[in-house]
Amino acid sequence: MANSKRTLFLKRRLRVRNKLRKVNSDKLRLSVHRSNKNISVQLIDDVKGVTLASASSMEKDLGVIGKNNIEAATKVGAAIAERAAKAGVTEAYFDRGGRLFHGKVKALADAAREGGLKV
Repeated sequence: MANSKRTLFLKRRLRVRNKLRKVNSDKLRLSVHRSNKNISVQLIDDVKGVTLASASSMEKDLGVIGKNNIEAATKVGAAIAERAAKAGVTEAYFDRGGRLFHGKVKALADAAREGGLKV
């Protein structure tokens, strides 16, 4: 029986996360979640189990409420880089969450890199 799209996505997401965790166990994780309407990102310390910083296109101060495009992803990436700097974080590994690294996900990562976060 064929697997559903959702099942395949979940398997891919866990495969990506486990590979990154093996290589970069001492770094923080920059986790991206992309829905049909919004994009959000969290800076997570998996050892302590806490979120140090987060940013989302649902925030009013970013001015892209309800948008899920490259412009919104760029603003969210810049915001997470700024908030990571305030939290004293300079590098993290990028968890794309099973999504392909192009388009919105790539724009978010590039904006975070331009903001000073080593991803």
